[in-house]
Amino acid sequence: MALEEAKYRVVHQNEAYEIRLYDDRLVAQVEYDGENSGFRTLFNFISGANTAKSKIEMTTPVTQSIEIEMTTPVSQYSDSSGKVMQFFMPSKFTEETVPEPTNPAVKIKTVEGGHFAVVRYSGRASDKNFRKHSDALESELQKNGVRYLKPFLKATYDSPFTLPFLRRNEAMVRVEWD
Repeated sequence: MALEEAKYRVVHQNEAYEIRLYDDRLVAQVEYDGENSGFRTLFNFISGANTAKSKIEMTTPVTQSIEIEMTTPVSQYSDSSGKVMQFFMPSKFTEETVPEPTNPAVKIKTVEGGHFAVVRYSGRASDKNFRKHSDALESELQKNGVRYLKPFLKATYDSPFTLPFLRRNEAMVRVEWD
């Protein structure tokens, strides 16, 4: 069974990346500093750790901001560790109808839609693989004069049990686009 995917429209494409237009999206979000604690916390929420004690269908992608080592200050996505993980809520939910998390670390929020530059890649969803592709995307955006707003996001679409060469991963970043 296919999972519901965040809807978007491709508005530009070249050999290196595509520009997508996303609508506003409802997410469950957690800030974390451990390797898997963000995923486990959010997975518990959709597995019934909510006021309705109901299961919420998994959707794709799962997005994660990654703390990137730099020599100059960068606006961080998080006030704590720099890592934020988000699960997109199924489109049937609104802020008023989504079950409330029982764990106060889980926040429900609406992510503002907009344009994102995206590069798709396969392989493991490691930070190293992500940085390789986000660095390449950043280089292409700079070369093309496209203004972007960090942080870069790692988007994963497949189970960790999917063979690496079959996995769909993406590096994405918000851009200014007309």
